[in-house]
Amino acid sequence: MDNIAIVVDDLDAAIAFFTELGMELEGRSHVEGAFADRTVGIDGVRSEIAMMRIADGPGRLELTRNDFPEAIAATPQNPAPNTLGLHRVMFAVDDIDETVARLESHGAELLDEIARYEDQYRLCYLRGPAGIIVALAEQIGGPEG
Repeated sequence: MDNIAIVVDDLDAAIAFFTELGMELEGRSHVEGAFADRTVGIDGVRSEIAMMRIADGPGRLELTRNDFPEAIAATPQNPAPNTLGLHRVMFAVDDIDETVARLESHGAELLDEIARYEDQYRLCYLRGPAGIIVALAEQIGGPEG
């Protein structure tokens, strides 16, 4: 896999949010022209994209803000996690409580609460910029016990 693309309305806020999760900005650019029109199937498309990556990790996250045409809001605005086609991005974290607090300072909201899965993980879903659902997982039972 090369990347996952997410359309956002505030590119700077999305970059700050994913930077808080440990991702790095790889690059930022404007995209338009015949190749873009043919690739996405929209005539006259103009977008600004930011490529985010995890240091030494595979794959990237492409954040896209559409200048033309305007992005279309999802209906309902904040769909439930079981909505068809809706995807979430999961991050492994060392301290889930501290990570949630940092992300809340960027406007993230817990969908419910931090839950425990057996003696293995503490997990939660948060809603971030543009309604993106981000999952966090803190391993609590490692191979050491």
